[in-house]
Amino acid sequence: MDPKKRYEKERLDGKQQRLLIILEAAERVLTLKGIEKTTMQDIANDANIGIATLFRYFPKKEKLIVALATKLLEPMLERFQSVAELPLSCLEKLEKLFDFFIEDHNNLSVKFMVDFESYASHSSDPLEDILTFNSLNRQISREYSRIIQNGIEDGSIRSDISVKDTLTTVINTFGLFSKKLSLQKNILLLESDLETDYQLAILKKILMDYLRA
Repeated sequence: MDPKKRYEKERLDGKQQRLLIILEAAERVLTLKGIEKTTMQDIANDANIGIATLFRYFPKKEKLIVALATKLLEPMLERFQSVAELPLSCLEKLEKLFDFFIEDHNNLSVKFMVDFESYASHSSDPLEDILTFNSLNRQISREYSRIIQNGIEDGSIRSDISVKDTLTTVINTFGLFSKKLSLQKNILLLESDLETDYQLAILKKILMDYLRA
């Protein structure tokens, strides 16, 4: 590699590394303080960079928030893609997705994603760069559609239900409930309350029993 190309590669690698550091700092601070209370200076301090450097990467706080939300959505797409490719029945694939939500609800980033969804829904205008986030969501939907099609064909789930509507409702219900339980960790619960993992396991069993052919 000639010196000019090597320099350009090192420059781009350094820029990507700095971007990753910024997003990791943003995730820590935004999860801890929330979107509304977090300032760009807070994130710059956590990333150990100057505020001017941060603004070169993200001229607006809104752009940084959307970039982080998009980054945190990528593991979900990867999981849906990997599950859709498995040589399993639709019912078995749904069980894999339920298990993913159960594992993921302990992830601190869930708190930020719930905050982001509320922030985006209350915005008077579409958030800048939200099209990238929406595109990722559509890719996830396409992977789930493959799993639904699998259910229509393989006979592992009940034939007396609307497969597409039912499976979409089931996965949305489970995903929303797992997010709610994740947020409850910051609320003082009575000792008699069920553990969150146990509640999700119960819901998983109820839904699996309902869907099974």
